[in-house]
Amino acid sequence: MRKKAAAIFCVVLIFVVAGRACAQIPDGPNSTGPAGSTDVVRAAVELARHENEYSSAFLVPARMDARPGVAVIFEGTDDLHYYAKAETAPAAMSKLKVEAESADFDFGEAIFPKWSTFFDGALGKNIEVYAGHFTVFVPITAVSAKTKVDLSQADVDVKISAQACTDVLCLLPFEKTLRTRINWGQRDSWKQISFETASDTDHPAAGPGYSAWFALGLALLAGLSLNIMPCVWPVLPLIVMRIVEQARQGRKQSAALGLAFCLGILLFFACLAGANIILQLFYGTVLQWGDQFRSPPFVAGMALLLVVLALFMFGLFTVTVPSSIAGKSGSGKGYSGAVGMGLLAAVLSTPCSFAILAAAFAWAQLQPLPLGTFAIMVIGIGMAAPYAILTSMPALLNRLPKAGRWMELFKQAVGFLLLIIAVKLIAALPEVRRISVLYFAVVLAFCVWMWSGWITYNTKTSRKWFARIIAVVLAVIAGWAFLPAPAEELIQWQKYDAAAIETANAEARPVLIKFTADWCWNCGVVEKVVYRRKDIAGLIEQKNVLAIKADTTEKNHPAAIALKNKYKEPGVPVTILHIPGEKEPVRLRQIFFTKKLKQILEKLPSEK
Repeated sequence: MRKKAAAIFCVVLIFVVAGRACAQIPDGPNSTGPAGSTDVVRAAVELARHENEYSSAFLVPARMDARPGVAVIFEGTDDLHYYAKAETAPAAMSKLKVEAESADFDFGEAIFPKWSTFFDGALGKNIEVYAGHFTVFVPITAVSAKTKVDLSQADVDVKISAQACTDVLCLLPFEKTLRTRINWGQRDSWKQISFETASDTDHPAAGPGYSAWFALGLALLAGLSLNIMPCVWPVLPLIVMRIVEQARQGRKQSAALGLAFCLGILLFFACLAGANIILQLFYGTVLQWGDQFRSPPFVAGMALLLVVLALFMFGLFTVTVPSSIAGKSGSGKGYSGAVGMGLLAAVLSTPCSFAILAAAFAWAQLQPLPLGTFAIMVIGIGMAAPYAILTSMPALLNRLPKAGRWMELFKQAVGFLLLIIAVKLIAALPEVRRISVLYFAVVLAFCVWMWSGWITYNTKTSRKWFARIIAVVLAVIAGWAFLPAPAEELIQWQKYDAAAIETANAEARPVLIKFTADWCWNCGVVEKVVYRRKDIAGLIEQKNVLAIKADTTEKNHPAAIALKNKYKEPGVPVTILHIPGEKEPVRLRQIFFTKKLKQILEKLPSEK
């Protein structure tokens, strides 16, 4: 018996020693360890993801030259990238930052690898990025004076903060902390790493190398080009009408209102220049042309505005010339209307900007503040110049093309072009927002039709206000329903897997199968009113229910085949609930079945 006991003790001791040794030498991302924000991280942790693009990281103790430290190993796809330079990042928080801390060690500045270049279409230039597979090293500079004696179980936290972007959009900035456990006594055997570093002698991607006079000329040309942008065309008839009406008031009055219109254009570019000054002086970053298109709300708003303008070009509604132009052009309202129209024309130019505008704006960011500010204002001067010339020389108005059927056909053709640009903007939105914005665009178009199409000249005032109030209320309700960012899913859904369902049934584990489809409107309603409820999600977790999302969007999907052949259900939405001990599953075919589902779940035995 003593021999057997000794043998068992030796075997147990060998396993314990081997387990502790393995825990101290994490070889890569496939090493295992406890999960959680405060546990040892040896498996790769996903930092960012967009569709098929992703980036993850894991930690290993390592040596670079003769210095011990922690290596942060990044893995991912090449298109999803991080900004390497604050000068070229969209904002100060966008630059990749890696910091390490520990109660046992002092750390130096992180050592980053040599960056690669990526052409940013929105900025019109190359920027420095980190993408794909790369390594960042954080050296240990000293053992902390407050450390404990035993350094065989020293914890190290590494904080990673950045904003990941693709060639289409930028994701939200993130900050994640990874932890690893190292054995200081084994530092001589840590993995040796080496890579080409990014030194201070490396400079950001060089901006345009042309002279100041050439750049200012380019800025003037960029401003002139804004007047032929398709996005500006919807307001051109109003602008021309305004100029013609102004000319009838006399040359002096025409010039004054024309200058007010030009002031509205310059006001927009003055706002851009002011924002650039504030960002450089107080935040150490720059305002670059295209930054606004990294904001999903701005992109969605511009797309919806273009849809409305397209309806205007189709003649679905009209914009009348204010009385301040027709008979009171000398009043203050006339000047304020001119300034507002100029500001609108400048704002509308942004979605259709040519690369020449991005190049001029990028050059302005690399100059001293006075010269850069002047260059931005020159862009506005270029856009305003044609209107200043027309209003100061009314004789030129006689050379404008006469109105006719060709103008109506041209307007309608431009309407289709605006819809194409709107679709392009919607395509740049995050995937979770695209469909919602499209739905709202249709409802908004219907509301615009109600606002104008349901009203005639002879419509009574009460009916006119009633119809328009309904249109506004409908638009507000649709905006509340579709435009907010989709809420995070509370339930950890698994993809449909017949084998997993059979295994759960064999283990007497409840299974909830939500049959749905992308084209199913009622499925979305079920998702919002049932499965976005915290009490339902809590019961599913508490009762250890296997939650399956069965996608039947296409007929060849396994879930679609099972819905038809196994469950004999005619369509979606339907929820199938397998309860242990019951021969037949519960079938919930309604839309509002929260109460019934909650009662069923509450009767199940708790597993947690």
